[in-house]
Amino acid sequence: MNTTPSRTTTPSTTTPPAGTTDPAEGSSDAVTEEATAQDSLVKGSATDSPAKDPAPKDTTGTPSDTADSGTAPDDLAGQSADEDDDDALEPDPFDEARHGVGSGAAAVVSAALGVVALTGAWTGRVAAERETLIGQIQTSGGGSAAQQISEIYGDAWHTTALVNGVFAVLALLVGVFVLVRPAFGAPSERPQPTWVRAVALAGVALGVLGVLISAGMYFDLFVSLPTAGAPAGG
Repeated sequence: MNTTPSRTTTPSTTTPPAGTTDPAEGSSDAVTEEATAQDSLVKGSATDSPAKDPAPKDTTGTPSDTADSGTAPDDLAGQSADEDDDDALEPDPFDEARHGVGSGAAAVVSAALGVVALTGAWTGRVAAERETLIGQIQTSGGGSAAQQISEIYGDAWHTTALVNGVFAVLALLVGVFVLVRPAFGAPSERPQPTWVRAVALAGVALGVLGVLISAGMYFDLFVSLPTAGAPAGG
């Protein structure tokens, strides 16, 4: 029987000789290198494939912008067409000024002729003086008083009434023509101005009044010719 106690062997803690590697240290270094490699791969993949942008920016313009740019010329063309239509519908001030010039002038002439028919014209006075001169010449050789009144005074009076009546008839005709002119000829787009109708109506009224007064003067309806009294008996 071996009575010598057995010797316990302890692991050697001495430094391994140069050129050798500790198995534990080698395994830890391998794990560290593997983790570093994985991190490098993850970073590289993240750098190579960036996250996809859900709404990539379109440098050439979005579809809505393209549609707006495509419809913009149409809108501008429509607006220009509307403006042209408005300009066409808007009355031209020069056309408005020229409209009714002829009718207005005729209406003024009608009113003026009516005034002349009531107040008398120089042509009527000249015609009356001529008749007076003719009557004096005819009665210069002798004649009755009634004959002298008729030739010298009556003919001049009637001539004045006739001339005034002619002016009154002209005023009446011109005024009526102005009033009925829109009903004949080419139809007009704009109605006759109010002032033209008013002046034409005034001319018609003066013409009618002048015709009535001239007719009364000519036919001695207002006043009769003077009469000579009978000579006194001796």
